[in-house]
Amino acid sequence: MPGTSYHLGFQGRKRIVKMLKQIMEQRRASSIAYDDILYCLLHSKDSKYNLSDEEIIDQIITILYSGYETVSTTSMMAVKYLHDHPKALEELREEHLEIRKTKKPGEAVHWDDYKSMSFTRAVIFETSRLATVVNGLLRKTTEDMVLNGFTIPKGWKIYVYTREINYDPFLYPEPLTFNPWRWLGKNLESHNYCFIFGGGSRLCPGKELGLLQVSIFLHYFVTSYRWEEVGRNEILQFPRVEAPKGLHIRISNYHA
Repeated sequence: MPGTSYHLGFQGRKRIVKMLKQIMEQRRASSIAYDDILYCLLHSKDSKYNLSDEEIIDQIITILYSGYETVSTTSMMAVKYLHDHPKALEELREEHLEIRKTKKPGEAVHWDDYKSMSFTRAVIFETSRLATVVNGLLRKTTEDMVLNGFTIPKGWKIYVYTREINYDPFLYPEPLTFNPWRWLGKNLESHNYCFIFGGGSRLCPGKELGLLQVSIFLHYFVTSYRWEEVGRNEILQFPRVEAPKGLHIRISNYHA
């Protein structure tokens, strides 16, 4: 229906598809070997993976939507929660300063360093639990099924609203409290009620990439800067997590 958010979304998708088609035509006419995902997808015909243009466009849109806003919003909320919980910030910073001690000035972080960031991972999971960016999961029934007395026919699309699970006091004691320590040593992320990254065979394929991106951001941010919030920052939790006017902070050099 014209004028609705759903209609605007479709119009936005049409513009993105048109733009991507133009870029794909330009790429195919060029001899330059680009170092990006689009180049890899366009040249997938050289391998066993043969994607149509429609599939390539769908992949790019999925990556842009699923891999951009989720990481940026989670990073913002991690900065917010760490600012509000100095003890957590202190432990997180200490974890990253220990990593910096093993590095030469300017040396990059490596995979083994990332895997050692246990408290950082806990902070990210706790941030994602409290500030749930993806509220639910889309699924399609492969056969007729009965759920609580209701019959859901084969082929129906289902939206599974998982957000409220994150606030269940039986699963997470004091659920509204930011407590990253709850994730340490208990392997909570593997429990069948943890749907932060989905679950089952359709687990988010970008899970580790997203965790890596936020971890690297936090590594350089907390080892380089101190920060304080400026003004009154409005944070909305529903229907989606966002800061309508941004999260305003004043930063200073950590080593100054």
